[in-house]
Amino acid sequence: MARKNSSNLKEKHPSDQHTEPLINVSDVVKSFKTAGEDFFALNGISFNVYQGEFLGIIGKSGAGKTTLVNMMTGVDHLTSGQVIVTNNNQKVSIHHFNEDQLALWRGKNMGVVYQSFQLLPMLSLLENIMLPMDLCGNYHPSQSRDKAYELLRMVELEEHAKKLPKFISGGQQQRVSIARALANDPPIIIADEPTGSLDSITADHVFGVFEMLKNQGRTIIMVTHDKSLSPRFTRTLVIQDGELALDSHKEAI
Repeated sequence: MARKNSSNLKEKHPSDQHTEPLINVSDVVKSFKTAGEDFFALNGISFNVYQGEFLGIIGKSGAGKTTLVNMMTGVDHLTSGQVIVTNNNQKVSIHHFNEDQLALWRGKNMGVVYQSFQLLPMLSLLENIMLPMDLCGNYHPSQSRDKAYELLRMVELEEHAKKLPKFISGGQQQRVSIARALANDPPIIIADEPTGSLDSITADHVFGVFEMLKNQGRTIIMVTHDKSLSPRFTRTLVIQDGELALDSHKEAI
């Protein structure tokens, strides 16, 4: 059984009474069996995410940030609680899907960006971006290629379209991974430490891409250990020892 969570805060969003949350994370617990007793990576986390937010989830290494991302994307199974996503007036409890259903749903509704880029090394940048379209059944030879070029143009890498990932820099690879996350035009982008392995100048450039996407109406959720980024988010959550320690609204949505 989870220990009593005294640090979790009840969220009071300025538009709670008028706006349906895009994502509802409710009493999420993730525990692991250890030799002694259960270890709670997440212990009763609850919050809402609203359309158009640029939400920063901040915490030290081991605080539970990546585990929380895995719960929100369905990559890992939760111990208890639920994650509900509302899209096109339909509410979906993502942990009720089987693996195949979840993979297809996630491919169409969530773009995920990782710290390690995770581009396929044998595919060109253009092909990396087209792959999610193919996996979700959205592939059309001419339209998909045109869209992939458009996304590369958005991140200012169109001229590198036919290169393999190893022939561009880390910062450029991260921008390609953002473009790939947008391949199926998902309403939600979730990024797990996307600037963690980049130098400060390159990281700022990548962060600027997320700000541009937010200004276009996307909902962005970004996990980071960098507290200095907090003023640039519309709202921040601070995760500490698997619990929600702070929910700070930067502006009304």
